[in-house]
Amino acid sequence: MNKSVNEAANAPIALFVGDVSYDLTMTCSHIPAPDEKVNVDAAIEAPGGVAANAAVACGLAGALTRLVIAIGDDLAGERLVDELVATGIEVLSSPYPGSTARVVTLIEPHGEKRLLMYPGVSMYPRRQQIAAMSLQSVNWVHTAVYDIAAAEYLFDLCRARGIAWSLDLEPTTFPAGLESLRRVLSGAATVFCNARAISRIGAAAVDRLLAMGVRSVVETRGADGAVLHTASSQCHIAVAAASAVVDTTGAGDCLAGWFVAERLRGLEPEQALKTAVAAATISCSRLGTQSSYPTRDELSDIAA
Repeated sequence: MNKSVNEAANAPIALFVGDVSYDLTMTCSHIPAPDEKVNVDAAIEAPGGVAANAAVACGLAGALTRLVIAIGDDLAGERLVDELVATGIEVLSSPYPGSTARVVTLIEPHGEKRLLMYPGVSMYPRRQQIAAMSLQSVNWVHTAVYDIAAAEYLFDLCRARGIAWSLDLEPTTFPAGLESLRRVLSGAATVFCNARAISRIGAAAVDRLLAMGVRSVVETRGADGAVLHTASSQCHIAVAAASAVVDTTGAGDCLAGWFVAERLRGLEPEQALKTAVAAATISCSRLGTQSSYPTRDELSDIAA
């Protein structure tokens, strides 16, 4: 296991549990046709993954942040841990036999992405790894549910200790339907959904989530900002001043990480989402994923 931050006594901790990958991002003029070779304009190798990205964003927002991950017993796993630690977050990693997940991301000129993923063994920590971690001073837990049984165990721990939790509702995490996630959804403080997740759930998606016990839903809408839904209200946060879109990869993870950081600072959900949308908007104007995320100082300077 690895640890990379000196914790302030009794300071609230944002805990991120879940997937990590080693990513290759390339910008291209167009998607190759069969048997066509396309030269790329830029290539970036860096850590990725829904949970890892959100953790880095949360740390850059100024929150004390811990990330719990599984990695493969390969050089990619070792390398990404070192690079994640260098961002200033605490990283607890356990290696398992096999390959760390790999992702190839193709960025077209309009900034939208196409992804290819090899899951490897690093999509979710094992139950025994979760059982061994400390929850002392943890005030919020965030994940994407790539292992339903392990996530159910994680959130049972949260319930027992009164810890708030949120999750990114990735469409690939509920191939058997939304009902398979009932235990992890019931009682969740916030669920983040993009357009693909909303479409995957089907009609009245937000209402279904709220009916299953989710306290609030953040519906991300890309260039149209985001909407915070609760059982009694809706709040649309528009993009204040959008720059040209360069790369949308990981923007939703940036939003989630900043939202968690702002909630730990004591902000109400609407204000937390406003800041999170601003941070995600900045990330879309830069190439790369974690490297595109703003610090709190950068966000303050831009907003000034």
